[in-house]
Amino acid sequence: MSVEIHQPAAYKWSIQKVVFSYLCGLMFLFGCNNHKQEEKFFIGFSQCIASDHWRRTMLEEMKMELSLHPSAEFLYMDADGNSNRQVKQVREMLKKNIDLLIISPNEAHPLAAVVEEAYNMGIPVILIDRKTSSPHYTAYVGADNYQIGKMAADYIANALLKRKGSVGEVMGLPGSSPAIERSKGFIDQIKKYPEIQVKFQFYGDWLKEQAENQLRSHQSKLKGTDIIFAHNDVMASGSWNVLKELDLQKETKVIGVDALPGARAGLELVGNKTLTASLLYPTGGKEAISTAFAILSNKPFQKENVLQTVVIDSTNVELMKMQWAKFSSQQKDIERQKGLLEDQLEIYNNQRLVLNVIVITLVLVVVFGGLAFHSLLENRKINKRLELKNAEIIDQKNQLIEMSAKAEQATETKLNFFTNISHEFRTPLTLIISPLEDLLKDPKVNQLSGNNLRMINKNVFRLLKLVNQLIDYRKIEHDKFEIRAAAGNLVQFLTELLEHFRHLANKRNIDLRLIGGGKEMMAWFDADILDKVMFNLLSNALKFTADNGRIYVHLSSTAEQFIISIEDNGIGMDETALQNIFEEFYQVGSGQSRGSGLGLSLSKELITLHKGTIDVESEKWKGTTFTVKLPLNNAGLAKPEDSRYQDKNSRLYDQVKIYTTDLEENLKTTKDQTFNPLKEQTMLIVEDNPDLLQYLSEKFEHDYEVFSASTLHSGILEAYEKIPDVIISDVVLPDGSGTDLANKLKTDFRTSHIPIILLTAKGSIEQQINGVQSMADLYLTKPFNFDYLHANVENLLRNRGILKEHYTSDISAGAKKTTASLLDKKFLNEFSGIVEHNLSNEDFSVEDLCRSIGISRIQLYRKVKALLNCSISDYILNRRLKKAKYYLSNEDHTIAEVSYMVGISSATYFSTVFKARYGTTPSEFRKAMVKNGN
Repeated sequence: MSVEIHQPAAYKWSIQKVVFSYLCGLMFLFGCNNHKQEEKFFIGFSQCIASDHWRRTMLEEMKMELSLHPSAEFLYMDADGNSNRQVKQVREMLKKNIDLLIISPNEAHPLAAVVEEAYNMGIPVILIDRKTSSPHYTAYVGADNYQIGKMAADYIANALLKRKGSVGEVMGLPGSSPAIERSKGFIDQIKKYPEIQVKFQFYGDWLKEQAENQLRSHQSKLKGTDIIFAHNDVMASGSWNVLKELDLQKETKVIGVDALPGARAGLELVGNKTLTASLLYPTGGKEAISTAFAILSNKPFQKENVLQTVVIDSTNVELMKMQWAKFSSQQKDIERQKGLLEDQLEIYNNQRLVLNVIVITLVLVVVFGGLAFHSLLENRKINKRLELKNAEIIDQKNQLIEMSAKAEQATETKLNFFTNISHEFRTPLTLIISPLEDLLKDPKVNQLSGNNLRMINKNVFRLLKLVNQLIDYRKIEHDKFEIRAAAGNLVQFLTELLEHFRHLANKRNIDLRLIGGGKEMMAWFDADILDKVMFNLLSNALKFTADNGRIYVHLSSTAEQFIISIEDNGIGMDETALQNIFEEFYQVGSGQSRGSGLGLSLSKELITLHKGTIDVESEKWKGTTFTVKLPLNNAGLAKPEDSRYQDKNSRLYDQVKIYTTDLEENLKTTKDQTFNPLKEQTMLIVEDNPDLLQYLSEKFEHDYEVFSASTLHSGILEAYEKIPDVIISDVVLPDGSGTDLANKLKTDFRTSHIPIILLTAKGSIEQQINGVQSMADLYLTKPFNFDYLHANVENLLRNRGILKEHYTSDISAGAKKTTASLLDKKFLNEFSGIVEHNLSNEDFSVEDLCRSIGISRIQLYRKVKALLNCSISDYILNRRLKKAKYYLSNEDHTIAEVSYMVGISSATYFSTVFKARYGTTPSEFRKAMVKNGN
């Protein structure tokens, strides 16, 4: 049914894709333009000042040229003659991500940095009219100002003065490149005419008013001046006004630069005889925009675009006016035609849109008509495919059923093999247990190896318990675990069962008692099942209850069931443990108290099989209560066998041994170590399993002073306090892991030098790599060979001894030697630096050194002893004597002064220790040095 619904949906989706493809194709065909659209560019123009007519004309020329590029965006900013403002405006343009910068710098030096900044950002820079002091720019557009100055000088000398007379110069803004270059060209060329005198040079700052003020303030120099050369027509007009005021306009002629069209501009001034002549100075606006688009379009361009100039005087001024008027008229025609073209383009676009809609509509009608017919044909094909698909699905279903049956059979075969292997474990375990019990009964053997034999015995019974639990699990899974209930006295049953735990409870002063039930409570139950459950619950209670605690077994009944509650005041469980306690292989606790995770899960299965329930209540650090509820009568149980309960006592021994042996503690023999030699090296063992901890401690205590810890936290504290020579740690710890311990200690300079060996049952390559990456020196998997472990410990300590030799000779040269780790090197550098700094301080003590480094005296002593193999006092004295030896060899101080300089106040003591160290007194050493020097 699901297939029949799914297939039409897929078909509809295929139709939608076809229609969508048609529409996209049509829109692409009708939406494409025949012409290639011009790429959009963002051009920024920074003008130094826009108040004069020449620069307004430059802007107009730019706009005229930009009209041919309608897609370009143009940003214009006017600095109004302020260099600082122009710098800020350029940086503002750069932040707006312009594609190209056109700039007419106000001054050469102040604008050089920001122009270079834009150039280094990869933005093309076009300088127009003026240059900066930096050579970093893309292109320059403008007339040659030096050449204009020379042309003006030649025109004045030859055409006006006939090579004899006097001239004055009105210059532009100080510091601007056009003013500098025009003046230099003018002066350099006028010097070629020795009979022409330059009477004055004033700065008019390109402004009419400023030029007028300068000329008025120097009226005396105007008389007798034949020609005034102004750097632009604006200042030239101002100069003529002052001459007119002084009635000197007939004697003194004025020429300017720019020759712009328009009212009161250069061409008009030359035409009405106000100016004698004006040198044409093209604005370069059109050329700048043309160059910009050549750069942005990756077309060839010239870096230096020098514009040509010409002298405009009465002979050609009318011609220039006529040409400009014609050019202006043509520009207006161009703009008018552009407007008409835009209108026509808009009409064309609207008509094309309507046409596209009509065509698309017609095509859709045809397409949908074809699709409707196509769908009829496809429906027939789909129905046929569905029939084939359904047949294929049925075939696949049959194959899955067959594969599932084979997988189930394979799994069953594996489980049967596992169960058979578990059964086979019992025979070798029995052959181990029997001889082992014989050995334990032998006093001589017990005296020699009692602890080891008891450890073997405990772990053999632990293994036997696991095998029994696994076999019981398999019986329950295959419904082969039969319930054989019999009538019995629960009070008597529980009393006898508790007696087997009485010895362990009394040994630890735990109050173990049965409460309730009176003298007799008859019920139907399977003694074997109840044995397993009660043994497991009581052994768990003993595990997790501290010495001097209590375990109460409550017995009560209702009309239909009896209730057994095992209550203890042990460590309890948190919420997470409560939710998972009956899950397979879930473990709570650590070390010896850590179980296999099967016992409670098996107990729950057995109680459920017995038509009962088991529940748990617990609170962390307050205790735990397990409650078992079973039916009183034999309703629903298997056929009773009265003999089942009566011969129970004959097989309780094995069950008791299995569950109680694990709770026995090994006897710790206290050896008399009064006359034992002191161990030179110390070892810290961090292991949460008491048996393994005791075993390793006993094996290593012959060669090392052994310290022990059972948790991560206590292990770290012991390491900081004892500073052992080597650490052996289990990877799995109650409050962390061995890798955490290795990371913590290896990154602390107090303990970074200590070799660390990790022991683990995790033997995969990835886990071993993780152990090595935690900076552990060795990673061994369990089970391990003790001799191999012992050999590795000795090897690590031997290598550590070799490293010590690198530091004991002279720590000041330690920077040239290889240290065991970066932290050790940092510690040694800091340690030696503090000592060197305080060599002259006679009151400097070990306590001062400890305070400076920030660790305790014992930790510092053990760290220095481990790395340098000497005491702190010996090291300080050694450094003082080496310093004294240097002073005696290379400087002219008395022996008393040298003694004081190295922090030894007594000259006699200084002489004694110096002789003990070098075999000669300080005075004899100095004489020998002088003699050798001579």
